[in-house]
Amino acid sequence: MTPARTPRGAGATSRPTTKRKRRKPDPVAIWVRRLERTRPNLVDDVLAGLASIYGRETWQRRLDPTSELILTILTQNTADVNAEKAFEGLRGAYPSGLPREAHRPGLGWGGTGLSEGAPPDWMAVETAPLAELIDVIRPGGLGPQKAPRIQATLRTIREARGDHALEFLGEMAPLEARDWLTAIDGIGKKTASVLLLFCFDQPLMPVDRHVERVSHRIGLIPAKATADQAHDYYLAMLPADEADWEHANTAYEAHVNLIHHGRAICHARKPDCAACPVRARCRFIDPKAP
Repeated sequence: MTPARTPRGAGATSRPTTKRKRRKPDPVAIWVRRLERTRPNLVDDVLAGLASIYGRETWQRRLDPTSELILTILTQNTADVNAEKAFEGLRGAYPSGLPREAHRPGLGWGGTGLSEGAPPDWMAVETAPLAELIDVIRPGGLGPQKAPRIQATLRTIREARGDHALEFLGEMAPLEARDWLTAIDGIGKKTASVLLLFCFDQPLMPVDRHVERVSHRIGLIPAKATADQAHDYYLAMLPADEADWEHANTAYEAHVNLIHHGRAICHARKPDCAACPVRARCRFIDPKAP
């Protein structure tokens, strides 16, 4: 008797079908494409409008990178003029004897500029008695919070690199350098971007409260985007290669003109909209502005 044939496939174990996980849509890329489609040339027009009254600043280094980092920490949640007083206090209390350097703050800085002087002795700052350091930087405000943050930052850099120098960051790719800095507790994207932009002309856009306010009002970034998220929106909107720009605009120009505009015209309260060179494209003035 011939055995019955088993139907093809019968009894065989079926292979589970694996579904490919769909990539989550990138909100930054979606936003940038939407701007290009619905509000073409917005970034170019905004920067051209600002440049029409503020000019086009050219980059030059302000300070050495370690000084820039500590000065930026001192500016957190306080006026730039107060941060200057605190930094001058560090210079006086912990002199290094190094060559003097000139502070060239440029447009967008809210203080009067540091006097010409040598950077502080960072090892002395790192190892100073905490109460003493708090007193030295007290004129800058929030000394009890900033003093331990500054010492921890300096300690982290020294333990990772052997000294407090940060010149090596200029040899790294911009985002790699930003990641290195933001791995230090208390340093966010804004502080890291300030250092990398002003010390190395890296194409990173620092977003402070002025830049954030102006950007939201015009509609350059989504209404619900935080200042931290805005860094990545600008990273996508501003080409890294200035050759891609019709007028060689850079993150440097964008930052200094937007921050200055926030201080000079687009105030938090009672902005002087009549004097604004980009009012025709501002959604704060006209919710349907092109």
